[in-house]
Amino acid sequence: MYGTMGAMSEELPAYAERVLEAAERIPPGRVMTYGDVAEWLGEGGPRQVGRVMALYGGAVPWWRVVRADGRPLPGSQHRALEHYRAEATPLRLTADGEARLNMPRARWDGLEERAARDEGHI
Repeated sequence: MYGTMGAMSEELPAYAERVLEAAERIPPGRVMTYGDVAEWLGEGGPRQVGRVMALYGGAVPWWRVVRADGRPLPGSQHRALEHYRAEATPLRLTADGEARLNMPRARWDGLEERAARDEGHI
């Protein structure tokens, strides 16, 4: 089971477990927004997904669940950018030279995974 910043946890809420499993399914080099994850799960919303990731996301590829504007999370941007570069995640530079995700290219819709899940294959 997952825990805060990678530690093991005895009691993980069922919704949190589903959010973390969704984060693990996002392929390297791709991202989903908090809202995308909620939609993929068919429950909750961006704030709920963000809360789960803040509390329990350290043990999963947290850098693949992002804000809709493509900006890395404040305080985690350097670590996130290292992961994005290592995974060849599409990035772009803003006018002021800030690195941001190229959301049209980096965003993963998870449709094939969702169809398999809905059919009971995963």
